[in-house]
Amino acid sequence: MNTKPSLDGSTDVLKNREAQEIPPLRNYLCLTMFTCFCPAWPINIVALVFSVLAQKSYNEKDYDGSKRLGRKALHLGIVSFIIGFVSITAYIVVHFTTHVV
Repeated sequence: MNTKPSLDGSTDVLKNREAQEIPPLRNYLCLTMFTCFCPAWPINIVALVFSVLAQKSYNEKDYDGSKRLGRKALHLGIVSFIIGFVSITAYIVVHFTTHVV
């Protein structure tokens, strides 16, 4: 294969290889938007902010930062969902097991 070096000294093959190694975006925006309906508002708002920041970092080609922020958004989204599920379940159990006389 005959490749010509560019002005900066790199070859087209190296540029193509680097272009193919771009990781997919994982900002978990749908999960964090869904958890905004759970009653754990401070946590899920922070998860939503991390998700948007992950998108911004990905657009700026900071893939490591985007991956780190996306992972934080995922973890906070899961925690928010669990807290919301537990609080809704506790409310339902208390509401239907207490008898008003």
